[in-house]
Amino acid sequence: MSAAASAEAGLSGTGGCPYRVLRNPDTVREVLHRPQDFSPANALLAVTPLSGQALRILQKARFALPPVLASNDTGTHTGIRKVVAGFFTPAKVAAMEPRIRGLARESAARAAQRLASEGSVDLVQAVAADPPAVIMLEMLGLPVRDLPALKAWSLDSLELFWGWPDADRQLELAHSAADFYRWLRELVLEFVASPDPNLFNALARHGLSTPEICSLGYFLLIAGQETTTQLISTTLFRLAEGSRGISWSEAASGPKARDLVRHVLATESSVPTWRRVAEQDTYLDGRAIAAGEEILLELTGNHGFPWSENVDTDAADADHSGTGRPGPTPYGLAFGSGIHRCLGAKLAELEAVVVVHETAAALTGVRLQDSNPDWIRLLSFQAPRTVVVEPG
Repeated sequence: MSAAASAEAGLSGTGGCPYRVLRNPDTVREVLHRPQDFSPANALLAVTPLSGQALRILQKARFALPPVLASNDTGTHTGIRKVVAGFFTPAKVAAMEPRIRGLARESAARAAQRLASEGSVDLVQAVAADPPAVIMLEMLGLPVRDLPALKAWSLDSLELFWGWPDADRQLELAHSAADFYRWLRELVLEFVASPDPNLFNALARHGLSTPEICSLGYFLLIAGQETTTQLISTTLFRLAEGSRGISWSEAASGPKARDLVRHVLATESSVPTWRRVAEQDTYLDGRAIAAGEEILLELTGNHGFPWSENVDTDAADADHSGTGRPGPTPYGLAFGSGIHRCLGAKLAELEAVVVVHETAAALTGVRLQDSNPDWIRLLSFQAPRTVVVEPG
């Protein structure tokens, strides 16, 4: 089945699954390490096919997403990845820790003040939302501007490409994506011409066109910060919920905060699944895979797919129960594996640990006000939308 045909099958309302779902960690890792057989070409395709009206809205903004990084299965991928990786070296990530801690401490202090004055505070908005966006933009040499709009655009684009919006909602999301793309294109043109080092002029020197830079920037500016916000949100929710064996006061120590973040990464990361498509007829675990068959890889635990059939039950599932006291165990596939592994893995973990640590230290004696909040539940993204706490 082609990528387009699989998307046409849909997920909402049919009860069927257009993907071969793989859950065994060893099998998932094998797929990720066989890019010649399993292409990332479908990684960024809209789960719900875009309507003609939605496409026209995007076309009016000159919206284009040529394969550049995450969905690039050509020989150009390695060179482009090397350029982007240069902005996330271990040394550069480590050098950002004081800046991350300063932002986290300021956000946590403001959250504590709001808790004292208003009687409750939403930790998603107060401490999880902005620091990852600020850090990402600064690391890329880009200006920190329009953060509320960037956060809103990010969530809308995730829903547009990985959700199941109805026709009216899809048009709303398309307008948002078009606005984001116009803003991004102006930013790209401005900073390609800048004499100061930044990601966009580095990509231009590498030979990328403006549409290619915009394509890379579109998802990088989302994934580079929103997935970290979601990781922090889930970790704070589980901490306040008290369901992972680490208390709020214990998380005020750096090691315990790290243990909890790694546990969440292993059991319910913000990116629990990712897609691949069979490039050619091949075999996996002794079973035939037809060219064009779409595959959904379960990287970590998830809160339930919108289907129940066609799951690869022959493979032994990983332990994604999320129970038991977390320890400093490896978090496996949370950031993928192979040539497309997340370049910001170390940065995301560092940010999450620091924000959770500083928040737990600044806000003492709190409890969840709402133990059943609404969650972001998309094909490849998950997190609580709110984590509202009150004095305990």
